[in-house]
Amino acid sequence: MDGLNVVVGLVMLVGLIGIVVPLLPGLLLIWTAVLIWAFGTQTSAGWVVLGIATALALLGFLLQYLLPGRHMAKAGVTTSSTIAGAALAVVGFFVIPVVGAFLGFALGIYLAERLKRGTHAAAWLSTRHALKAIGLSMGIELLTGLAIATAWVIGVTVAT
Repeated sequence: MDGLNVVVGLVMLVGLIGIVVPLLPGLLLIWTAVLIWAFGTQTSAGWVVLGIATALALLGFLLQYLLPGRHMAKAGVTTSSTIAGAALAVVGFFVIPVVGAFLGFALGIYLAERLKRGTHAAAWLSTRHALKAIGLSMGIELLTGLAIATAWVIGVTVAT
């Protein structure tokens, strides 16, 4: 295994960690690692893996935003509540490192839904649905990242 493969593998590992601990754009980092590898190897296997990684990344990004949004809309969580959650997620990210974004998002959804619906039970139900949607989004991103990493490992095996 040469140095390029080691570096690309480590960048992919950091990207996978970045998906679970949202400090880095994980999926984008994983795709970029494949891009660098493909340009570095200049093999047909590299270009094929880059094409597969690009298709997987685009599909992952699409699913990551469509499915959770649909899930929240079905549960009655409105766009204004999602925006409030996103705004407090940004604040939470800077106030409490690592977990602040999750806490801020949940608090934003809860407060917006509490104002809109009036009761704790209704607001908490909407908040739970929103948190499940975030889990779904992270799951999609993680599976996509793992699929890209698997394609890369296969590509490395074929290229050598």
